[in-house]
Amino acid sequence: WYNCISSFYRCVMAVINVTSFYPTFFILVGIPGLEASQHWLGIAFCSFYVIALLGNIMLIIVIISSPKLSEPMFTFLLVLAANDVLLSTSLAPKMLSILWSGSRIILFKACLLQMFFIHSFSSFESGLLVAMAFDRYVAICKPLRYSSIMTNRLIIRLAVAVFARPLFLISPSIFLILKFRSFKTNVISHSYCEHMAVVKLANADTRVNSALGLMVAFMFVGVDVILIILSYAMIFCAVYRLPSTEARLKAFNTCTPHMCVFISFYATAMFSFLSHRVGKHIPSYIHIILSDTYILIPSMLNPLVYGLKTKLIREEVWKHIAMVTACSWKGP
Repeated sequence: WYNCISSFYRCVMAVINVTSFYPTFFILVGIPGLEASQHWLGIAFCSFYVIALLGNIMLIIVIISSPKLSEPMFTFLLVLAANDVLLSTSLAPKMLSILWSGSRIILFKACLLQMFFIHSFSSFESGLLVAMAFDRYVAICKPLRYSSIMTNRLIIRLAVAVFARPLFLISPSIFLILKFRSFKTNVISHSYCEHMAVVKLANADTRVNSALGLMVAFMFVGVDVILIILSYAMIFCAVYRLPSTEARLKAFNTCTPHMCVFISFYATAMFSFLSHRVGKHIPSYIHIILSDTYILIPSMLNPLVYGLKTKLIREEVWKHIAMVTACSWKGP
């Protein structure tokens, strides 16, 4: 996989070196219309980013170091936490430098890489949520066969499929942008290199890019949402057939964290997506704030939701906090 990724990166860089003479850099505006409030918005976004980093890194450490958290659900959660760290880091540092220090210039290559990373990690998260929904479906609807179905081999296959899908669907969007020979302007009215925000600057026919963007959005948001809803429809039917109320509540509680994460991720994603396509009269700064929160808010909420709702994780977190506190009291 390392060799494949390295070869892909060299190929992308070779194409960029040939075609990147228009333009050499872009200027990210930040949040147009709210220039006077950008410092305060930066504080809010920085808080979201710091909480996301600390929460997800804590989750990664706890899952890796705790033998109790070795079930497939926690493996998926580990990957989700790592993806949230990478996703929020792809956005926040550059955005904060724009809001706080006015560092608006981003090189053409860096812009395309940021675009690829943000859209790929977002798509990867969507696929992970589908895999986690499948895990919950097997755990509740086929509990006696759970260990035989959710094997390490199947988990690796799911991880590879979830990883490969955005790689093959997002890459064509980047290469289509590389085909543009000129741009109307190099000023991007956004706080990061969002795909359609860059495409709209091209001095060329962009219908193919727009159609591809809609297709990719439908593949990731539409298909994934349908699959997750179908999984939960079957889960709720299975839970309803359980004999006792206590068994129903216990089964339902195992799904609650994933449902909260699912709602927070897709609600912000759908609201941001629809506001760009339908809300033509909504001010541009609303679109941009929605796009930023769509990335940062779920990354911040995911570790908090799983930490509060999952008993095993909560116990292990408190155990690690107690160990750190004890070591600090003992001193060197």
